[in-house]
Amino acid sequence: MTVSDLASAEWRRSSRSSGNDCVELVIGGSGATVRDSKNTEFGHLSFADIEWTAFVGAVKGNLLAAR
Repeated sequence: MTVSDLASAEWRRSSRSSGNDCVELVIGGSGATVRDSKNTEFGHLSFADIEWTAFVGAVKGNLLAAR
């Protein structure tokens, strides 16, 4: 994602989020970008599609293992 793509992006939060203590997310065709909802002016982190897929897979795997 380019910076110009993010200017018009629709950032979203988890439906389980309350207040401003969360991470906001934009998923695009080539990956994902995240930012701190409390400090949106501090920038963002972008991940390539393969990196984002690996991260989500690892999180899901850890959640299932914790059950």
